[in-house]
This record gives sequence, structure tokens and C-alpha cells, in this order.
Amino acid sequence: MNRNWVLFHLGEARHEIEKTLKEIRETPDYDYGEFFVAMQHLYHHLNTAWNSRDATEDRVAQRSPEDFYQWGRFPSDLPMMGE
Repeated sequence: MNRNWVLFHLGEARHEIEKTLKEIRETPDYDYGEFFVAMQHLYHHLNTAWNSRDATEDRVAQRSPEDFYQWGRFPSDLPMMGE
């Protein structure tokens, strides 16, 4: 597992959750538009942490636009609880 890469993306996800919680609490007119963007950002980092967990440092450093797209997709190898 590429620990540094995974830790980076999980840290970014944590930051997005904390930011979103704060904005929902403090912004009376916070609505679906902001929530939609926040959740896209959150899932991108969670999905990337999982999907690229075994990518080498070289692969991460030279990642392509296709890697960005594939790594950010919802995992196909991670069954959800209850399934």
C-alpha cells in the first residue's frame, strides 16, 4: 500500500468533511448546490485513496488524466455493508 498517497487523500477527505460540517452549521442558506460540490470532492478523495492504494510513487508522480478519472470513480471491488 502506498501509505503516503493514501494518507494524503484521507486527510483531504477529512478536511472536506470538517469544512462541510462547519458550513452547514454556520450558513443558514447552505443548500444542495454547495452540498453536491462538497460530496463530489469528498468522494473523489475517498475513492482515490482506495482505488490507487497500490500505485507506486512513480505512477503517482506521473499520473495521467485517465488515472485521475479511474482512481476517482466509485470502487467496483469494495462491497458496501449489507450487500
